[in-house]
Amino acid sequence: MKRTSWIPAIISLVLIAGCAPDLTKDTKVINEAEKTEEETATIIPSMQISKQYYRTLLPYAPSKSRGLIVSNVYSKYDVKEVESGLLRLSQRTFSADDYLFQEGQMLDTELLRSWLQREKEVKKDDKDNKDNKGLNPLLPGDEITAELAKTTPIYLSHIVEQDYMVKTDDNKIRLGGVSIGLAMNSVFYYKVGDYGPYEQPIPQAAIEANGKKMAAEIIKRMRAIKGLENVPITVGLFKQESRNAIVPGTYFAYSVADEGKALGEWNNVNEEYIIFPQPASEVKYREVGESFNNFKQDVEEYFSNYTSIIGTGFYQEDRIKKLTIDIPIQFYGAAEIVGFTQYMTGLVMEHFPESMQVEVSVTSINGPEAVVIKKADEKEPYVHIYD
Repeated sequence: MKRTSWIPAIISLVLIAGCAPDLTKDTKVINEAEKTEEETATIIPSMQISKQYYRTLLPYAPSKSRGLIVSNVYSKYDVKEVESGLLRLSQRTFSADDYLFQEGQMLDTELLRSWLQREKEVKKDDKDNKDNKGLNPLLPGDEITAELAKTTPIYLSHIVEQDYMVKTDDNKIRLGGVSIGLAMNSVFYYKVGDYGPYEQPIPQAAIEANGKKMAAEIIKRMRAIKGLENVPITVGLFKQESRNAIVPGTYFAYSVADEGKALGEWNNVNEEYIIFPQPASEVKYREVGESFNNFKQDVEEYFSNYTSIIGTGFYQEDRIKKLTIDIPIQFYGAAEIVGFTQYMTGLVMEHFPESMQVEVSVTSINGPEAVVIKKADEKEPYVHIYD
């Protein structure tokens, strides 16, 4: 195991090595969406790691638009967060206790590509399906200009679909709900002829207004797709960060279209990622910032052979939920790593409040060296030093 996101992997290894559930106790069901006899052998796993995770149907069905996200979303941080954030958002509508997760099966690559294009001028004799026209604004003329980049940028860069299934009384599963994430650009990158790329920031008001307008149109189109006429659909608006950002963007609003209906009222989502250290003038993050700075100072005092220490705080409703700290080191001796990890673990327990979840990852050019995880309200941290 050579990953910092180790929790699911650790649990899996423990289950395999010791008390792995008997697969015969997993529930076999018939997937109403599948047609062939071979494809109906669907399994609902008996084990649910925690209420944070949905149980996933087996065999695993990749998204019908698999791979499209990598080419459409600029930052590797946003590629992950636009999906994981939508999972988190979906639990407000589809409880992990009652719903099963499946990657999007209703919107395929070809359809999404057509929706993500710019709107085209439709002529009277045009026989194309008008419902599949691009959602981004029509570009007057053939080429982008600096002025048009301000007035008609590309707002929508990607659409994420997640399906949520339910088990029926007759031992079948059916589509119980869908979540859609709209990845909105905060910066429009463009070229003028052979020159560029240039950057045009997009105001938050424009992102929000166009995102809500596009969401309403997407729901209208989805209601015309067989199988989506009556299922509830959650739509979240995700604001991407710039290409060179070192933190991901977040969802800032969501709405729910109840069974067979259009979108209801929009709700604000108060989430953000913050890099530490922060300037002392940032009052909102001062308490966490002071704890981080004291931790950083003590590490540097006794172990100066390092590159840098960076923290990333995840905030919900203006309260920190998790602080992730990355410590790249340059020393390689096993005894040094053990000594450093022991000392650093003590600093974690000393400097950060018991109510805060803190995860520290120590890495070198050889890969992960150690991980320390202090969960909220737990007095004993988890410490692992990689062999």
